[in-house]
Amino acid sequence: MLTALRIYGEVLRLVRHLPADSRSYYAKYARENFVNYRELDANDPAALEEVFHRAYKHSLWVLQKYKVDQGAASKLKEICGAV
Repeated sequence: MLTALRIYGEVLRLVRHLPADSRSYYAKYARENFVNYRELDANDPAALEEVFHRAYKHSLWVLQKYKVDQGAASKLKEICGAV
């Protein structure tokens, strides 16, 4: 659970790098996605890893869409354990 909260916080930090008119949309989108996964079994490491990897990949996609340096996601990559 703590890792999920750290990832959520980092995703919200990345939202700050987006253009001002897009921030509220992606902040709300991130919250809805994290809320949707609250029913996920915390004892299933494979499922958690998949969700964390998906959060990282989607964050990279959004950063690329707005031409934000993907290096901004390095901390998220570290938290998610993405390769």
